[in-house]
Amino acid sequence: MKSVSTHEAKTHLSRILDEVSKGEVYLITRNGRPIAELRGRPEGKRTEPHRVLSHLRIRCDPTEDLSPEEWGRIE
Repeated sequence: MKSVSTHEAKTHLSRILDEVSKGEVYLITRNGRPIAELRGRPEGKRTEPHRVLSHLRIRCDPTEDLSPEEWGRIE
């Protein structure tokens, strides 16, 4: 884990983000005291179905216009 001050983090953010994307972890400090930890996000599985949304079924064309009967009466 590397440690940088807030000033260094702001000045070298692009380089730090490049290193974080490669697995490096940074501790950001203010006046020598740790205030944040910067680490990359874990890779998510894009092929894994969502546990709730995978059960949703749409049985109509959502782009199709509704008939007046389907709209109902607007009050």
